[in-house]
Amino acid sequence: MNLQKGRPVTNEGRLEKEIRTYDLLDQVGVEYWRVDHEPAFTMEACAEIDRVLGSMICKNLFLCNRQKTAFYLLMIPDGKTFKTKELSHQINSSRLSFATAEDMEKYLDIAPGAVSVMGLMNDKNNVVKLLVDEDVMADEYLGCHPCVNTSSLKLRTKDVFGPVLAAMRHDMTVVKLMGEE
Repeated sequence: MNLQKGRPVTNEGRLEKEIRTYDLLDQVGVEYWRVDHEPAFTMEACAEIDRVLGSMICKNLFLCNRQKTAFYLLMIPDGKTFKTKELSHQINSSRLSFATAEDMEKYLDIAPGAVSVMGLMNDKNNVVKLLVDEDVMADEYLGCHPCVNTSSLKLRTKDVFGPVLAAMRHDMTVVKLMGEE
């Protein structure tokens, strides 16, 4: 795995949703680095990728309320444990659970294993609300997938939650999760 600055030299073999990610980042004018790799399905695989990226390991969880009338993308540090009761209370929502792969594809145009804040660019109707644990905001850099799990990006955290999120026409809610076992 080699860290490279910016988008791939060619789009050959890349999915359209990945190319759209690079297009958005280039349009916004933010600096980013990329590493290509085998599909990353586990946090252990992601840990090696994030070591190469030199960025925070961030879990991205796609959630919904019991009625499936509200959808959320939750970003938390790898070391924290997600407790539905703790989060539900902060956002005044009924008990949360994991949303289906079908809903993930429908709203974010991403498959399990590739969940990323970048998927919000595909949510044109702002159905999905972004929830970010305050500890994610503390690191200078953030690692995320470009809507596929065969590449990973390193971006400045301030860029992701500033111009990139603005270009996607989404906002965020900062939450505080204790993350204790």
